[in-house]
Amino acid sequence: MFRQSKTVLQKLRHLSSFLGQNPSWRYKSTSATDRALQYQAGQKIHGFTVKEVVAVPDLFLTAVKLTHDNTGAQYLHAAREDQNNLFSVQFRTTPRDNTGVPHILEHTVLCGSEKYPCRDPFFKMLNRSLSTFMNAFTASDYTMYPFSTQNRKDFQNLLSVYLDAVFFPCLRELDFWQEGWRLENNNPTDPGSPLVFKGVVFNEMKGAFSDNERVYAQHLQNKLYPDHTYGVVSGGEPLAIPDLTWEQLKHFHATHYHPSNARFFTYGDLPLEQHLQQIQEEALSKFERTEPDTAVPSQPHWDRPREDHVSCSPDAMSPDPAKQNTLCMSFLLGDITDTFEGFTLSLLSSLMISGPNSPFYKALIEPKIGSDFSSVVGYDGSTKEASFSIGLQGMAEDDIHKVKQIIVQTIDEIIVNGFEEERIEALLHKIEIQMKHQSTSFGLSLASYIASCWNHDGDPVQLLKISESVAQFRQALKENPCFLQEKVLHYFKNNTHRLTLSMSPDEAYLEKQAKAEEEKLQRKIHSLSESDKKEIYQKGLELLSVQSQEQDASCLPALKVSDIEPTISGTRVDLGSAGGVPVQYCEQPTNGMVYFRIMCSLNTLPEDLKLYVPLFCSIITRMGCGRLDYRQQAQQMELKTGGMSVSTSVHPDHSNMDMYEQGVLLSSSCLERNLPEMFHLWTEIFNRPHFNDEERLRVLVMMSAQELANGISYSGHMYAMTRAARSLTPTGELNEIFAGMEQVKFMKRIAEMPDLTPVLRTLPRIKRHIFNPLNMRCAVNATPQKMSDAAGKLDIFMSSIATNKKERRPIRPDITERSLDPLAAPGSGPSRKLITEPNFKPCQMKTFFPMPFPINFVSECIRTVPFTHEDYASLNILARMMTAKYLHGEIREKGGAYGGGARIGGGLFKFYSYRDPNSMQTLSAFRKGVDWARSGQFTQQDIDEAKLSVFSAVDSPVAPCDKGMGRFLSGVTDELRQAHRESLFAVTAKSIVDVAGRYLGIGQRTCGAAILGPDNDTIKKDPSWVVK
Repeated sequence: MFRQSKTVLQKLRHLSSFLGQNPSWRYKSTSATDRALQYQAGQKIHGFTVKEVVAVPDLFLTAVKLTHDNTGAQYLHAAREDQNNLFSVQFRTTPRDNTGVPHILEHTVLCGSEKYPCRDPFFKMLNRSLSTFMNAFTASDYTMYPFSTQNRKDFQNLLSVYLDAVFFPCLRELDFWQEGWRLENNNPTDPGSPLVFKGVVFNEMKGAFSDNERVYAQHLQNKLYPDHTYGVVSGGEPLAIPDLTWEQLKHFHATHYHPSNARFFTYGDLPLEQHLQQIQEEALSKFERTEPDTAVPSQPHWDRPREDHVSCSPDAMSPDPAKQNTLCMSFLLGDITDTFEGFTLSLLSSLMISGPNSPFYKALIEPKIGSDFSSVVGYDGSTKEASFSIGLQGMAEDDIHKVKQIIVQTIDEIIVNGFEEERIEALLHKIEIQMKHQSTSFGLSLASYIASCWNHDGDPVQLLKISESVAQFRQALKENPCFLQEKVLHYFKNNTHRLTLSMSPDEAYLEKQAKAEEEKLQRKIHSLSESDKKEIYQKGLELLSVQSQEQDASCLPALKVSDIEPTISGTRVDLGSAGGVPVQYCEQPTNGMVYFRIMCSLNTLPEDLKLYVPLFCSIITRMGCGRLDYRQQAQQMELKTGGMSVSTSVHPDHSNMDMYEQGVLLSSSCLERNLPEMFHLWTEIFNRPHFNDEERLRVLVMMSAQELANGISYSGHMYAMTRAARSLTPTGELNEIFAGMEQVKFMKRIAEMPDLTPVLRTLPRIKRHIFNPLNMRCAVNATPQKMSDAAGKLDIFMSSIATNKKERRPIRPDITERSLDPLAAPGSGPSRKLITEPNFKPCQMKTFFPMPFPINFVSECIRTVPFTHEDYASLNILARMMTAKYLHGEIREKGGAYGGGARIGGGLFKFYSYRDPNSMQTLSAFRKGVDWARSGQFTQQDIDEAKLSVFSAVDSPVAPCDKGMGRFLSGVTDELRQAHRESLFAVTAKSIVDVAGRYLGIGQRTCGAAILGPDNDTIKKDPSWVVK
C-alpha cells in the first residue's frame, strides 16, 4: 500500500492511551511496564544489547532501546498494559527513479518466502490468524511491515511469517509480473488479442494519480526536494513502472532489506525476551553487518524562491467549474531529528492554519477566494527535513497573484502581532486530551508516529516525551514572548527555499495520459520480435495457470477455531434518566475523560428536509451560539472539550430489514474538570444556535462540497456500494441520501447557489425537529468515581434545554417501539422508536457514474437477511471465504485490481472492487463467485480459516469510550452478540452451500449494481443501466 505523508500533529491525534484490560495468561505479579524497568543499559539479551531504559509516564509505557550486536539492527520495545500487541519492522528505502521499486518490492516480498513458499502467504494469513491489523506501507523513504494481535500464539505465528517474508522472500518472476507490471495479451488465452500493460501496482498507481489532491501532493514534494529520493515517486509513476526489471527489484532487496538497515519495534504486554529470541533465531543470526548506503542527504538550500506549474484532470463534481485552480507556497524547514524544533513548528503550524481563529483561515478561507485550503497544508514531518505549506484550492486563475500577496502579507502580520495566549492554551489542552484519550490501535499509532524521525537516526524515545516538550515550549515562551514570531521570521519571511506551485485543470489531461501510455506501450511492442511475443503469450498462460491452481498453504502456521474464546466478555451498562430523557451509563477506565452522546430521532422531520440533514450536522457546531460568535465558539470548544461533532445515524433493525432507526448522533468528550463547560456549550447550541450569517454558511458549504468531491477517487468503492444498495432496503435509500453520490451532487448544487437565504431558512426548521428532548436518548462513558457527578451535570443540562420539548407527530405512520431494557416487559419503560415499512418492495437498479478516472469502482449488492436471522452467520462466513478463496484470485491476481471482495452488513451481501481496470468482467467474477460457492468447491479448512478471519473482526478490541455503543445505537445486546457468536461457530459446509443457493443464486436474488469509472461503451449500449 502506498502511503502519503502525514503531519506530526495528525499522527499525534492518534496517540491515545489504552488501559484497564486484564491480561489472562500473562505475568500476574508485576505489570509489563514494571518488568521492562528492570532491564539495565549494557545488559545482553539474545544477541542484543540494551542501550537505554526510560519510563514514559505520559503514555503509560516503558521504552527499552536495544541494538543487535552482530548486524547493528536497531530495536525499540514499548512495554505497556495493552493486550493488543504490535510488531513492526521498517527499512530505509531510498529509490532514485520513478519505477516504484520499493512499492513493488513491498507487494512482492509478501508473495512467498523460503520457509513459506506458497503463493501469497500474507493474504492467506489474514484467514489463519486473529490479527487486529496486518498490512505494509511504502512511504517516501521507508517501507514498514506492521501487524497486531491479542493472541500470544498468533503473535509468534505472524512474526515468523513477517520475518521470513522480508528477509528471505522468493521474489519469483511470476510474482513480480502479477504485483508489479507485465505485458500480456488482453485475453491471456487468445494470442491474437492486443498486448496491454497489467499489474496490481501499475493499476493502483493509475488510480492514485487519478486523484487530483494526490497528484498535487506528489508534485509538490518532488519539486521542493528535487535533488535526491524525494524528487522521485516512491510508489511508482504509472508510465515509469514498466521500466523496472525483475533484476533491479532483486538488487534493491539485497541492498535495502538487510538487518543493518532495519528498525524493529514491538509494543504491548508480551515479554520482550521472547520477541528477541525469535527474531535472533529465525532471522538475524543468519546475517553479518553491512554498511547500507541508504542515508538521505540534506536538500541543498536554494538562494532564491522558485515557481512551477502542473496540470490535472477537470473535476466534474467541483462546486464551481470555473474555480478549479490550486496554489500553494511550501517552505523547507529544519531536520526532523531535532525533536523539540519539530514539536514547536508543528504547534506553530496549527496556530497559523487551524480553525476560524487562525490568521490564514481569516485571510484565505473567509474571503471565499477558494473553496478550502490546498490539499497539502501545514507542517509535514514525514521527510528528513520538514516542510510547511499554505495555499488554496477551488480558486479562479485570476486570483493566483492575489493569493500569493495575501500569504506574504499574512506572514508579515503574524510577525508583528503574534498569537493570543488563549489560542496557545487551547492547543496545549488539545495535546493533553490526545494523551489521555484511549484508542484500540495505540501501538500502530506509535509505530507511525516515530517512523520518520527514527528512520533518519533521530531518537524515538525523545519523541515520546511529550510533556517534556510541552514544558520546554512553555519555558521558551516565558523567557522570550516573541519566541514564535522569531520562528516565523526565520522559517518563512527570510527563507529563500520556497516553492510556489500552481495547478490548473486541462480538459485533455486524461486523453494525454492515455495517449502517453499508448505510446509507451507501442514502443515496448515495437521492440519485440515474434518469438518475444510468443514468449509473452506463454508466460501469460503460465501465470494464469499458477493463479488458477489450488494452493497448498499447509506450510503456513495457523490458529484453530478451538483457539477462539467461546464466550464474549460482557459490558455492564446501567439505564437511568435525566429530565425524562433515557440515559445509558457505562463505567469504564476512561483515564480522566468523560464521553457523552445524544441520539436524536428524525422521525418527525418532513421528507423535503432530509437532504439538508448532513449539511445541518456539519455546520451546527460551527456557526456560533448564544453570546459566542463562531470564532469564540471554536475557541471554547478547543479550550474545554476534546471535540463536539454531529453526524447522521441510520441503523437497520437487527431482526427486520424493513424496520430502522433514523437519527442524528451528537458526540463530545472532555476532561472531567471541564464537564460543566462542555454541557454549557451544548446548552447554547440547543437553545440559541446562530442561523443568520450567510457569509459564514457559504464558507462552510464550499469547504464541505470540496471535501465530498475530493473524496470520490479515494472512496469510490464505498460510493458504489451505497448506490448499489439504494433500492434494496429502506435504509439503503436513506444512506444514499445522507452519504452517497446523491449527497455529493446535492452539496454541489447548494455550493452553486448565488443566494443561500433559502438554505438558512431550512436550518431552524430542522433544528426544531432534531433538538427535541422528547425524541432523544443519551449515553455517558466515564470512570466510576465521576459517574454520579456526570449524572448530576446531565440533569442540569436537561433542565436547561427543556423548552425545546414539543409533541410532534411522526411523518411515517408505522412506528415500532423496542425497549431499551431487554428485560423489561413489552411496552413498559423507555424505548427506541423504529420506522416500519411493511409494504417496502425492493427493486433491481443498475447505475453508472462516468468519472474522470482511468480505473473503476464496481459493486453489486444483494438483499439477504437481518443480523439475528439463522442464516446471517452462514452468509457472513461465506462472504469472507469467497473473498479469500475466489474473488481475491479473480479480481486482484488475474484482474489486476488493487482490491476486491465481499462483505455483509445491514442485511445486504455486498460485492466490491477497488481501483479496478475492469468493469463488466468484475461483475461476471461476482456471479462466478456465487457459482463457486453453490458448487461446494471448498474444504473444512477453508471454512475454519474464514471463521478465524470473521472472529478477528468480531473480537477486535473496543476502546473504553466506545463500550456499550453497539447496544446504545443498534440495540444489539451482549445476549444477541453471544447468540451470533454461537451461530458463527455452528456454520457448516452444508449451510454455506444452502445460503449461497437460496439468497445469491440467479432468480432468487434482488440485487442492485453500481459502477464509478471511465466512459463505458458496453454500458451505454445496455438499456438496463441508468447512466448518470
